[in-house]
Amino acid sequence: MTEHASPFITSARRVIDIESRAVSDLAARLDKGFVNACELLFQCQGKVVVCGMGKSGHVGNKIAATLASTGTPAFFMHPGEANHGDLGMLARNDVLLAISNSGETAELLNLMPVVKRLGVPVIAMTNSRDSTLGRHADVVIDISVEQEACSLGLAPTSSTTATLVMGDALAVALLDHKGFTSDDFALSHPGGSLGRKLLLTVSDIMLTGNAVPVTAHDALIADALLEISRKGLGMTAIVDADTQLMGVFTDGDLRRILDAKVDIHTTPVVDVMTRGGKTIRAGELAVEALNIMETFKISALMVTDDAGRPVGAFNMHMLLKAGVL
Repeated sequence: MTEHASPFITSARRVIDIESRAVSDLAARLDKGFVNACELLFQCQGKVVVCGMGKSGHVGNKIAATLASTGTPAFFMHPGEANHGDLGMLARNDVLLAISNSGETAELLNLMPVVKRLGVPVIAMTNSRDSTLGRHADVVIDISVEQEACSLGLAPTSSTTATLVMGDALAVALLDHKGFTSDDFALSHPGGSLGRKLLLTVSDIMLTGNAVPVTAHDALIADALLEISRKGLGMTAIVDADTQLMGVFTDGDLRRILDAKVDIHTTPVVDVMTRGGKTIRAGELAVEALNIMETFKISALMVTDDAGRPVGAFNMHMLLKAGVL
């Protein structure tokens, strides 16, 4: 039996085809209900409390997490636990996002009298506006699908996929309307690689004080080489009498002068240094330093203050160790 003739492949393709159509059909259901839901969530002064039972609950957990990470404070409340005390999580300035494909989930419906008494607006994600949940809701988002991908037509498949996609649509629509930026995103993801790239500054990784390689302008090349060797960054800053940066002397400069047979014991380093050189300020993002180093193909960078004095230094290895690469 060939791979393409396998019944497993046949079933998988049928599932993907059915669920793809279910997702495509959602676009036609983006109506006033979706707009009203976005406006309710945008104006919410508290948190978005997402609630759903079973598979809808699993999807609801993900929707709550996506909302929270994209600038809309949210958390998931299990309806079964809510019926036994956890409803206290819900406050008057919150919005309840209730998910039920049938709109008849008993655990959710049992909450409605208290939710209404609190005056909390309800957004229902359901397949029927005429369901009990749909009638209780202030706003209904239609997540109906033509058929489940399960060959028995029983297991939530297309419906959960459609619900998840509609949740993403809500989150991203709110993100765009709020002007949520990559910096905002990083603030809620400080532990990940994205957070490190977007939040880490040059001052967080640079060497300072005596660890910074600095050589006076009237020193010889040999002196500069000793400083490079001591500090281990493959370069040294060359400074004038006022300790302002005049340039840098690097391993690359050394290779060039050796090819030219320059005497390192008699030649002033100022004669062979790279004048100026690329620098960065301590408050800049580390990822910006990485961009400079990659653009100009340099492996180390000096950090200067507003007066042009070297206050720090770092190399590509330090960026790698900090997780910026």
